[in-house]
Amino acid sequence: MTTALCSRLAIILCEPQSPGNIGAVARAMANFGVTDLRLVNPCEHLHPEARKFAVGASHLLGTARLYPDLAAARADLHLTIATTRRPGRLRGELLDSTELPALLAAAPAMTRIGLVFGREDCGLSSDEVAQCTHAVRVVTSSDVGSLNLAQALLLVLYELARNPDNGQSTAQAALPEQAELDGMFTQLDEILDRIAFSNPSRPEATRYRLRQLLARCHPDREEVALLRGFFAQLASSINDWRGRRRG
Repeated sequence: MTTALCSRLAIILCEPQSPGNIGAVARAMANFGVTDLRLVNPCEHLHPEARKFAVGASHLLGTARLYPDLAAARADLHLTIATTRRPGRLRGELLDSTELPALLAAAPAMTRIGLVFGREDCGLSSDEVAQCTHAVRVVTSSDVGSLNLAQALLLVLYELARNPDNGQSTAQAALPEQAELDGMFTQLDEILDRIAFSNPSRPEATRYRLRQLLARCHPDREEVALLRGFFAQLASSINDWRGRRRG
């Protein structure tokens, strides 16, 4: 893995439950030269057990940044890759881990990237997967498919390390930060509610699919600004509608 990629890569753990697992993740990061550790509502990450499992990487525990939720942890990043083994209609397309190096190599040179890992017992929720720009899986046995946090991270980082960037990306347009996309999706959600487009009993079904559609278009910052302006004008022009469509 190149030094440039390491400097742009953040590891995000959502609600890790074991200090030992956090320490093992820190050690795996140090094995590959990654230093940006972000913890969402974690257990005691400075516990002696965490330091024990971190071995020579305990300094990463001291510099880890804490966040109340995934949205805050990924706000300043451009690409976020959820790691999950569970497919589902609302989870979108799951890339194989071997496809990840090509995805990152195609991104603009200054793109900040987050690898997002879920809880030890239940992984990432569908909502958390939907918040990320992509989702990736590591193919494992169907009998015992789940991986330990540090194991999963090691496998993903190894894929990136053995497939270094193939030259400089030719992409020129700057990607939007996740906070900018969140603002756009909040506007879209408001419009969907006001025109009663979503199913009230399961509004996330429509919202997640529309987010996936827009994510596949890979809008740059100017295009996101254009869409946000369009959504703002639309929101100020429509009349709220709570009835059922006919015809």
